Amino acid sequence: MYTDRNAAPLNPLPAVVWLLALPIIAVEVVVNLAAAGLIGGAQGIGWRADAVQRWAFAPDLMREMIATGTYPPEHLMRLVSYPLIHLSFTHAAFVVVFLLALGKMVGEVFRLWAVLAVFFGATLAGAAAYTALPFITAPLIGGYPSVYGLIGAFTFLLWTNLANTGDNQYRAFSLIGILMAIQLLFGLIFGSGWEWVAELSGFAAGFLLSFLVSPGGWARVRAKIRER
Repeated sequence: MYTDRNAAPLNPLPAVVWLLALPIIAVEVVVNLAAAGLIGGAQGIGWRADAVQRWAFAPDLMREMIATGTYPPEHLMRLVSYPLIHLSFTHAAFVVVFLLALGKMVGEVFRLWAVLAVFFGATLAGAAAYTALPFITAPLIGGYPSVYGLIGAFTFLLWTNLANTGDNQYRAFSLIGILMAIQLLFGLIFGSGWEWVAELSGFAAGFLLSFLVSPGGWARVRAKIRER
């Protein structure tokens, strides 16, 4: 059997995937080095907590900004900065793994700007969902809502492919169904919060945005409208 000795050891990833993943990886490396006392001195131990304070999305703060009509840039930044910081190394690692895997599958079909639109559209959708529900006061931290947007885009690709082959399109939603079931199970066992609201909103945003940003997406939407 012929083996290509010049082949890359890892499947190459679209540039946009690294563009999204590297800042998350860099932040996690820095806060872990600081926690280990290798950088930052004594103050470095608190860098993760400080980053959460500065970058996490706070729904109460957003509601206050809307009520007063004032939008300081440092607080508006939280709408898109919260995916950069995570509560632990494990939290960040799972997000990065999902991002690399799903980003590769979506990024090989979508253009760079379309992947960014899905990722940050889902990020904003997660924050909007937290803001819209007044009983949610806990901060939103981590990249899961954004990654769920990529799951939504991947589901769109499966859904489109199944439609082209004449198979049952509802099979495309099996992945999100499994993930939501696992999330519900963990919530019942460990009493987790309302993160699933942001994640499900991110998924919906990613799926719906794909109708517009996927190759030929807008033309496909217009064709469907004309058929009706």
